[in-house]
Amino acid sequence: MTYYCSVGTIPPKRHTQFRTAEGALHHEELMGEEGFSSDSSLLYHLGVPSALVASEVWELPDQTTTANHPLKPRHLRLPELFAGSDHSTIDLVTGRRLVLGNGDVRIAYAVGSAPSALYRNAIGDECVFIESGFGTVETVFGSLTFRPGDYVVIPRATTHRWVPDGVVLAYAIESNSHVAPPKRYLSRYGQLLEHAPYCERDLHGPTAPLVQQGRDVEVLVKHRGSGPGGIVGSTLTYDTHPFDVVGWDGCLYPYTFNVADFEPITGRIHQPPPVHQVFEGQNFVICNFVPRKVDYHPLAVPVPYFHSNVDSDEVMFYVDGDYEARKGSGIAIGSISLHPGGYAHGPQPSAIEASLGVEAFDELAVMVDTFRPLELGEGGLAADDGVYAWSWAGRQL
Repeated sequence: MTYYCSVGTIPPKRHTQFRTAEGALHHEELMGEEGFSSDSSLLYHLGVPSALVASEVWELPDQTTTANHPLKPRHLRLPELFAGSDHSTIDLVTGRRLVLGNGDVRIAYAVGSAPSALYRNAIGDECVFIESGFGTVETVFGSLTFRPGDYVVIPRATTHRWVPDGVVLAYAIESNSHVAPPKRYLSRYGQLLEHAPYCERDLHGPTAPLVQQGRDVEVLVKHRGSGPGGIVGSTLTYDTHPFDVVGWDGCLYPYTFNVADFEPITGRIHQPPPVHQVFEGQNFVICNFVPRKVDYHPLAVPVPYFHSNVDSDEVMFYVDGDYEARKGSGIAIGSISLHPGGYAHGPQPSAIEASLGVEAFDELAVMVDTFRPLELGEGGLAADDGVYAWSWAGRQL
């Protein structure tokens, strides 16, 4: 995020004395990226933000992955992962099941209604897509409300907690880097340009600080270490509540963007996936396919042509609607398709003829393309249908 925001009470000049009504100094915390060389925000705490009183091991959910070998495309049925579960006991942090991952990004899925503990991901930014459900994300910067179709973008090391209002289905994209709008959408100073499919008005950050106080407050921290994927967890206990922030300003903060505010780019003939891009991280991109008018050349073929992922794996999460290119494959709402690099893929054969003359697609899907191969997490292995790879041939082998 490169757009300046100011929330709560702050002094007129940074790094100067700023006192409470009782005369005590507030404690500054500069939260910044890339070693003081990129975006940052300056937060003003009532307590000392580094005052620890305890640190213990947090045993993370299973982070192990298994190679997609022998190579094949896969259909992962995510709804099966939580079928029959008591959602009231599952939160959107510890309840995540790892579906796919590599050294740059991990994709997890959770279905739950329980409030989470305070949580901080010190590995990278998180971009959590809300498949369904409503609620609030409380953060050190303030609260964000979320609704179906929201991307909730949370910068690395932001302390936060998820507070659902009922059952929420969440598709968590956990990065090892920062997540931001594509560079080609931005001016050299960071403004979203006219050709971008969304603008600053579509991004919604916190509007007021929470100013919570308390003592001996635990925070679950995911951080770098020697565990599976180089990830481990710790429970840090703080002397005072991390949400004791009275004000902050800067260009680094969590925000939401709803997929309904994405303006699709269309053409006379089929447009390639980059026109659907919404965010990017290091070695991966995030795209969304939204309801839209489709190709209007008189001889256009609206579904995608067959293509080889020479440099990337493609992950498509089917959220809503009727996805034209996958008819006849078993793909349904809540499914993931994985098309790995080294494999040419495209529409089901019957879908090509069926799409001719269609004027609009009613579909909603989130795509992640990675430039390093993805492996299957325990959730991905459990959700694999085992037969998708043979669907183009029309028979099982």
